[in-house]
Amino acid sequence: MSIAPSKPVPAKPLSGDRGKTQPGDRQISKAPDGTPLPDSKAEQPPVIRRAEVVAFALVALLIICVVAVLYVAKAFFLPITMAFIIGTMLSPAASLMERYRIPRPVAAVLIVIAVGATVTFMIGLIASPVMEWSNNLPELGARLKEKAHLFDRPLVLWRELQSMLGGSDALATFQMPKFEWVQPTVEFLSPTFTEFLLFIPTLILFIASWRELRRAMIMNFGDDRPVRLRTLRILNEIEEHLGNYLLMVTMINVGVGIITGIICVATGMPNPAGLGAMAAALNFIPIIGPIATFAILVLVGLVSFPTIGAGLLAPAAFAAATFLEGHFITPTIVGRRLSLNALAVFIALAFWTWLWGPMGAFLSSPLLIVALIIKEHLMPVNSPQLP
Repeated sequence: MSIAPSKPVPAKPLSGDRGKTQPGDRQISKAPDGTPLPDSKAEQPPVIRRAEVVAFALVALLIICVVAVLYVAKAFFLPITMAFIIGTMLSPAASLMERYRIPRPVAAVLIVIAVGATVTFMIGLIASPVMEWSNNLPELGARLKEKAHLFDRPLVLWRELQSMLGGSDALATFQMPKFEWVQPTVEFLSPTFTEFLLFIPTLILFIASWRELRRAMIMNFGDDRPVRLRTLRILNEIEEHLGNYLLMVTMINVGVGIITGIICVATGMPNPAGLGAMAAALNFIPIIGPIATFAILVLVGLVSFPTIGAGLLAPAAFAAATFLEGHFITPTIVGRRLSLNALAVFIALAFWTWLWGPMGAFLSSPLLIVALIIKEHLMPVNSPQLP
């Protein structure tokens, strides 16, 4: 007779063990199907959303398109931008003349005439020696070539060193540079008549109608009072900083021109007035201007004096004066009003010079000031920062 095996009877938990998990028990979730699991509190890696990538790509394409348009349409945008920046700088002078009951359109015309007369006077001082030197370029080149014989011995040593190392004699065919670059350089530096014709009327009209333009930009935001107040603060600060920048930089550059003229007189350099005016004009272009002035002084000194030591005396004194001006005087005066990072100034200078040439180099610092002011108001320092 077969006996069926009995099924194991699960042991009943003791009264004291009810509700406790036994070592071999399986935990079965009582949550219904389809219920999402709770989010984990563990730190997850950042996820780049598709919308962020698309937004970044669209902003990059917009910047590329804007730069391309500014580069292609330089003949239109350069004089307009120049007129807006210089007009903003000169607007405080027009407001001051208005206080003496001079109509703003008349004040705008008088200011532009005064600025044009000053620029013409400086161009006249610079053009006289430039024309004289350009007519004597062959003779000046011959003098410079005679002075270059001093470097014959270093060149021979360099050739011997190259021959020992097995390198190519790159300096064997050393010759004085030709002066065929003069005409292209003048064409590059001088604006076209169309740009000048667009710049002057735009500058006059901008200064004359600056109050109405400000009011229109502020009232364009309708009833949004905070945005209107922010726009008013931005415009006031831009006008104040650009006006102070023009005033201070002009005074500093005039001082640099006077000191350069005195140095030229003391060292016996020819045309000290023209060299001083050139130093003052080029000093409006940061970094590049003082370097160009130093190079011109070196060339003029080498051509004008019989010895190299006498020719390098004026450039050395100018370099010392420029060092003091750039590292002590200008940061003390301008830096208190609006500090500019040296790297940002250099990058802005390189970009605007590439985009618009010498006029872009002149506009690089004012445009950087405008960008910094807008950035400070739209992204204030006390806003929450990312870790």
